[in-house]
Parts: sequence; structure tokens; C-alpha cells
Amino acid sequence: MKNIFGMTLETMQEEFAALPLEKYRAKQVTEWLYKKYAKHFSDMTNLPKTLRAELSMKYRIDVPSLRTRLDATDGRTSKFLLAFSDGAAVEAVLMRQPYGNSICISTQVGCSMGCSFCASTLHGLARDLTPGEMLAEVLFIEELLEKEDEKIDTMVLMGSGEPLMNYANVVHFLHLLHEEYVMNMSYRNITLSTSGIVPAMNRLASEGMPITLSISLHAPREELRSKLMPINRKYPLADVVAAGKSYAEKTGRRITYEYILIRDVNDSEREAKDLAELLKGQLASVNLIPINPVKERGFERPSAESTASFCRILTHHHITATVRREMGSDIQAACGQLRNRHISENQRGPDQFILKHCNRL
Repeated sequence: MKNIFGMTLETMQEEFAALPLEKYRAKQVTEWLYKKYAKHFSDMTNLPKTLRAELSMKYRIDVPSLRTRLDATDGRTSKFLLAFSDGAAVEAVLMRQPYGNSICISTQVGCSMGCSFCASTLHGLARDLTPGEMLAEVLFIEELLEKEDEKIDTMVLMGSGEPLMNYANVVHFLHLLHEEYVMNMSYRNITLSTSGIVPAMNRLASEGMPITLSISLHAPREELRSKLMPINRKYPLADVVAAGKSYAEKTGRRITYEYILIRDVNDSEREAKDLAELLKGQLASVNLIPINPVKERGFERPSAESTASFCRILTHHHITATVRREMGSDIQAACGQLRNRHISENQRGPDQFILKHCNRL
């Protein structure tokens, strides 16, 4: 049975024409799916009962179920573990910022990049997410916010997975999200984070979507970055930065370079000066992120003094730099951490995991 959730209006109209059904029925169904969050065809009360029954025989509405929800003590960050019908689970995060509600979603189940500091890569890549599955993450949170008379304002594709390794599905999803009959989200309110897949970065610059590109850098020299990020051996640092510069020139959008600070690894004065030299003259800014330690990785957070010093050096060399405000550390909001706990504890029995963590709600 075909999944109807995630279909564009045009695709649905083609599907319905073959049944045959009137063209306007597709518009009704998309409104129920993407505006009214219908989970069953029986909910679609402006469709005849016979049509609802016919659609339920031909299509399924495949949206995830909530497996676990964790809320930060300050009430500003909520993390959701969402499970799809095949058992694959992904994480999505809601961050209530002073400038509005921001969400972070996953684009793959797991990750194949192998970054040495990241929780998402511990169990490797399970599979790509479809456009509909990514949209389902977004609408799950939008439905929650709507009950509070709020909405999603900005989105980052910075959860588990490398978005540009799932290129076609991600671009399809972004176009869908931009459609008026879905969320009409401006491309300028979307940030895509990549570890530096150079050919896809160049391709994205020509898509005509003025989204912000965020590049995970984490080191200013080739050898060090290769140790932290194996993908650097395929797409070297110099090529990644060149592709970032080209993206900024083609789109007019400032590049954000993400730089995770790790104690005694990449947080010294030398790294700060090398980074300033590397990014000199670019339309770019640096987002410094003191590492959220993953116990399996063994890395430690830098001191507050080291973090501040690193930021000052960049600023002194005319590089715009900020230190990311920490949110959700008490609920393991870094991508991959909750899913890894789910996988590990599920091996001892899924009921134990669900009962233990749902008691926190």
C-alpha cells in the first residue's frame, strides 16, 4: 500500500486522476494531511464516507509515533524520539529561542560520516529518510506548537545524518516545506548543516533556494581535521572552504562555520589563529560550540577561559564569532545521544526503556 503522506499536490492529483477522482479532492486531502494533521482518512469529514473508505484501501498515512519525549529543566528545549512504521527512530528537537521557535531535524537514520566526537555515528547509517518522513518530523512539532498558539519560525537540518548524502530527498523535502499548501516556510529561515560534501555543496548553490549553509569545520588544518572527520580525506579542508566561499558568492548568503571546541585537541591559540587565517576575507561567521561530551568518545569540554580566548582571537582578526548558547544539555540534546540510549536499552527490552523515560514527562 502506497504512503500518501509526503506527496506533493501535483503527484496526488495525478494519482487521483487515475482512480478517477475530481482534481479538487487532492487539495482537500493535502489540507487534511499538512494543515489539520489528520492521521486517518476517517478524520477527513468533508470527503464522502465511500471515498474515505476507498482511499484507506489504496493508501496509508505513514507518520511516526512518539517513542520518548524529554524536556529540559528550563522549559526551553524539548527532544523527541520519533519511530516510523519500520522501527527506525530519529530525533527532533524544539528550541524556544528569544527570536522564536527553532527546530532541529534529522535527515538520515544514523550517520556514516564517522566523526570522532559525534554520537550519531556510533551505530553507523541505517537508512535515508524520505521527504515525507522529514516533513513528518516538522509537522509533529508544528502540531504541538499550534496547541499553544505558536508556530515554528526557523529550522536547521543538523540532527542525525549528513543532509547532502541524502541530497535528492532533502531538496524535495525543502521544496515541499516551502509550498503554500504545506507550511509556506521561507528558504531564508532554513539552515542546512554539512560536513563538507563538496560536489553537493556546489550543486546546492545552483538550486535557487537561498538557504543558509552551515559547514562543520572543527579544525583549521588538514591533518587535524582528518583525525576528527574522516570525510576530510575525500573532501579536503581547502576544497570545503573554497566551496563555501563559492556558495556565499553565488547565493549572497553568509556561510556559518561550525567549530566544536574540544579540550587539548583543537582549542589552542594556534588553532584560533590558523582558523582566522583560513577564513580571512570570506562572507562568513564562526559558531563556536564547546563539546557536549559523548561518554563513548572520551573528549572533554574546554574551559570557559579557553573558549572566551578562542573567540577573542577570531574577533581580533576580524572574523565574526559567537559562542553557541547551550540548550538542553540535561536532556542530551546533542544529535544521536537519545537514539543511542534507545538502541542500547532496547536490547534489554523495549518496555523497560519506554516506562523508564516516559515517567519523566
